[in-house]
Amino acid sequence: MTLTILGCNGALPAYGRFPTCQILDVGAEMFLIDCGEGAQIKMQQYKVRSNRVNHVFISHLHGDHFFGLIGWLNSQALLGREKELHIYANEKLKAIIAIQLEWQLPYQIIYHDLVPNESQILLDTDKYEVISFPVMHSVPTHGFRFTVKRNKRMMISDKVRECEVPQYFYKKLTLGFDYEKANGEIIKNEILTTKGKPNLVYAYCADTLYTETIVPYLQNCNLIYHEATYCNDQLDKATARMHSTAEQAANIAKLSNANQLVIGHYSSKYKDISGHLAEANAVFEHVVLAEEGLSIEVK
Repeated sequence: MTLTILGCNGALPAYGRFPTCQILDVGAEMFLIDCGEGAQIKMQQYKVRSNRVNHVFISHLHGDHFFGLIGWLNSQALLGREKELHIYANEKLKAIIAIQLEWQLPYQIIYHDLVPNESQILLDTDKYEVISFPVMHSVPTHGFRFTVKRNKRMMISDKVRECEVPQYFYKKLTLGFDYEKANGEIIKNEILTTKGKPNLVYAYCADTLYTETIVPYLQNCNLIYHEATYCNDQLDKATARMHSTAEQAANIAKLSNANQLVIGHYSSKYKDISGHLAEANAVFEHVVLAEEGLSIEVK
């Protein structure tokens, strides 16, 4: 699982920083998380193979989080995309896209509506799970929790051969099943396997007022992204505009027992964002500033 930052600024592009956009590479494919203005430019610059994106997650309908989507959808058509595309967003996005793309695309868009103020399981396969969870902003807004499942048990090759377990049963061993021989003898799974690797978990906390209600969704994440629009000297402005400060983002990471925190969505009032890092580090040690082109392996 690798996170790449394509846009890290707030409502306005400023100082070479573009609005919010991220790519999460989960191996089999890529997830596009928000798609602010300039997303395509950054995809080209950082050589993102966007044809691998089959799932798009839009946190909310403020322009800095989706104004790049229409252009990207059209470019996918021009590049010959035929595979269906899934978009998870507020129900109003479908009408917005329909107005701007009045012609027939060569691929199908499948919309999945995010229900305001509710959490939902959006994807659940044998490889990964994605859930949405509500955050607090001026319009209905969601965060997303991405889990790469790696907790299948690992076979002990010598024991599997010794007990003459047939190959067709290997998958069940990794899922924790005991093996029953033809004579009725039960070979316990813990004899044949060892505990698998822990899951990898990334949580994306979109624009939000500071709220500890999201902490249950973030517990023990390997990596959290949390907006940090302002520093704490602008706390009143952050609260009034339903955003968070760097210190508040760090406190959420600390309460969540996260391994690492990425902060971004900087206000255009800040040319120098080093103050965000210093403020967050005073609360939580493992903080990284979101910068365009930054790739972080989730581990």
